[in-house]
Amino acid sequence: MHIAALTPGFAGDVTGIDLTKPLTATQVAAIEAGMDEFAVLICHDQNFDDDTQLAFSRNFGELEISSGGEMAKPEDRRLKLEMADISNLDRNSKLRGADDRIRLNALGNRLWHSDASFRAVPAKYSLLSARVVPGTGGNTEFADMRAAYDALDDATKAQIDGLVTEHSNVYSREIIGFPKEDYGAHNQDKLRPVRQSLVRTHPVTGRKSLYLSAHIGTIAGWPMPEARAFIRDLTEHATQPCFVHAHVWRPLDMVIWDNRTTMHRARRYDDLNDIRDMHRSTVRGDAMTAPQQEAA
Repeated sequence: MHIAALTPGFAGDVTGIDLTKPLTATQVAAIEAGMDEFAVLICHDQNFDDDTQLAFSRNFGELEISSGGEMAKPEDRRLKLEMADISNLDRNSKLRGADDRIRLNALGNRLWHSDASFRAVPAKYSLLSARVVPGTGGNTEFADMRAAYDALDDATKAQIDGLVTEHSNVYSREIIGFPKEDYGAHNQDKLRPVRQSLVRTHPVTGRKSLYLSAHIGTIAGWPMPEARAFIRDLTEHATQPCFVHAHVWRPLDMVIWDNRTTMHRARRYDDLNDIRDMHRSTVRGDAMTAPQQEAA
């Protein structure tokens, strides 16, 4: 197995390994070391099905139940609960219509975010397998939150040290026009804001990174308008082209990213006429980033 940098220190191209087969401990350790260095690993020609993808993902820890699967009615699910359905297809593998609420909710994936930052213990890795890709568009962009932190001036670093933000799916969906009530009373516990540190330190490398996401609604102890304006400024800084790698999907690509040190977003494509069928498994994190309190 060989990993080559696609951009300096960010996004690595993995060759010489079939990830659908059982891996040795040495191979797993090499992938984890690559993740520590690059934060995003891109592996072409990996012919996963859901079972082999889940088996591969479990090399890196316990898997999450997808939030979409948790909140969806059983009759609406197309995939297993441990597999997030990142597609424009319904359970019968038909294209969703323009007014389909699941399609509209999924447009939130086009906002810069970190997967599962709305959980008290946020996600570690996401692993996305491309089963069908559109003819044009539908790329995924990744932003390096380590480099973005490093580029901040000393005054801003001092200002954000120790700040705690509040995250919820409600906040990101508000941005695209969904009121909280649309999720239903039975989902309110899953939507309650959780607290996350604005600056994280990687447990292996010791590098600091910004922990940003469209799921952020406020900063603990700040007036919400001031908090949202400040988070927007930080996000604009962190997503400048110099910090971003854009991945152009090919069928059978597997891309792995570290949610602790990156943000990502999907790009627009003709989702009413062109299929984009991606299956995502997610490795749970192992600790909270901040004490949980009642949301402000």
